[in-house]
Amino acid sequence: MLDARIGIGSWQPWTRRASLHAMAGGDGDRDAGPARQPEDPDSPGSFSSAHAPVMPAEVVDFLQPAGGGLFVDATVGMGGHAEAILESSPGTRLLGIDRDAESLDMARRRLERFGERVTLVHSDHRRLPLVLEEQGLPRSGALAGLVADFGISSWQLAAPGRGFSFQRDEPLDMRMDRSGGATAARIVAEESEQELARIFFEYGEERHARRIARAIVRERGVRPVATTGALASLVERVNPRRGARIHPATRVFQALRIAVNQELKGVETFVLDSVEALQARGRLVLLTFHSLEDRLVKTTLRTLSHQCSCPRSLPRCACGHPDRVTLLSRKAVRPSPREVASNPRARSARLRAAQKI
Repeated sequence: MLDARIGIGSWQPWTRRASLHAMAGGDGDRDAGPARQPEDPDSPGSFSSAHAPVMPAEVVDFLQPAGGGLFVDATVGMGGHAEAILESSPGTRLLGIDRDAESLDMARRRLERFGERVTLVHSDHRRLPLVLEEQGLPRSGALAGLVADFGISSWQLAAPGRGFSFQRDEPLDMRMDRSGGATAARIVAEESEQELARIFFEYGEERHARRIARAIVRERGVRPVATTGALASLVERVNPRRGARIHPATRVFQALRIAVNQELKGVETFVLDSVEALQARGRLVLLTFHSLEDRLVKTTLRTLSHQCSCPRSLPRCACGHPDRVTLLSRKAVRPSPREVASNPRARSARLRAAQKI
């Protein structure tokens, strides 16, 4: 159930002098994407190098949390970015949001030492305005900064029973929030051939989308395609590896994960809501891990950074493109070669940052 709060102290609304203190958030240590499925699952209770947050130094550098204030990690996960933000200054407070309850529990343990400076909420980042209101905060002008990491965590990919990886044969689930919603198995079993092909092509950029969709529909007429192993084997039969660097099913699994979790839905609205929630000169840092999300983030930020083209004689903007943010980097920031060498899952990350005017 979303919006649950797990506390380690008494609950109180945010005030200028009091910090919140409930624990229940979720998604900060993100995997770089589906191109390489993890082979060695890590213990959910440990915070090994496999769970290292992507570009933590760059995130802190762009957010500049050392001056204190209230920050939001909208996808707090296992708490890697949140930890770096909180360590920057004793005057920094953090509200963490995530829809994966299991990751939130790990974040709670990781961030416990920060006490009442932290609140973690089990919810979807796209509900940001409502989450702020539920915490007694205004929708506009409340935050010194916000970070969101749109990737999927390495732990989620590796955890048994989640159905994200084809390294083991298990039910096709792929839900980040397992309290409800359609599973990947349901989509594979119920959607038409045309819809499956659209999902694979649009979300996975899979060139053989129609052929794979046709094979799935033919196969499910004989037996269910309900496990990761069954789906991966079917795709490999239709589209053999032939020396390819990645498994032939990688793009199909990415596409299904995006469809199940509606990852592209509301990206633009979330960026707009995030900018609205910032104070003047507040900073926004967004990390994406595939081109579809990055394109949406880039386009929205560029639209928000357009200078007003109205004549100076007009008392207010009428062109629809007022300049609301300043881009802090002309291009997306990529992880350093050193980071990619130590954390290969970071290789496809793109970071974009902006400051509210």
